[in-house]
Amino acid sequence: MARIAGVDLPRNKRIEVGLTYVFGIGRSLSAKILKAVNVDPNKKTDQLGDDEVGRIREHIEKSVQVEGELRRTIGMSIKRLMDLQTYRGLRHRKSLPVRGQRTHTNARTRKGPRKTVAVRKQLKVMK
Repeated sequence: MARIAGVDLPRNKRIEVGLTYVFGIGRSLSAKILKAVNVDPNKKTDQLGDDEVGRIREHIEKSVQVEGELRRTIGMSIKRLMDLQTYRGLRHRKSLPVRGQRTHTNARTRKGPRKTVAVRKQLKVMK
């Protein structure tokens, strides 16, 4: 089983798709990496030799920011925005959409489940 950047790649998938299991690597970056290290993207993950896995791992370590390092960088960027009290930072702090989406009717994923407000019933005065 190939292990790259602390992630076990799935056995029975093409290496081009298998690399996308690593946080920070998508399909296009996966294709670029495989082209750079001269590995056939149609090979299955379990058919790779140790030298091919080593070349892929080495290329990723020296040229691509992935997994923990990338998560830490993203977290620090968001924290910096919140410390500077920018508009985007305030939206992050309030758990609201950051990129200009409407929130009147949508944004349930970001805002969470609806918080219903109790409505007082007015007593009808009997005459």
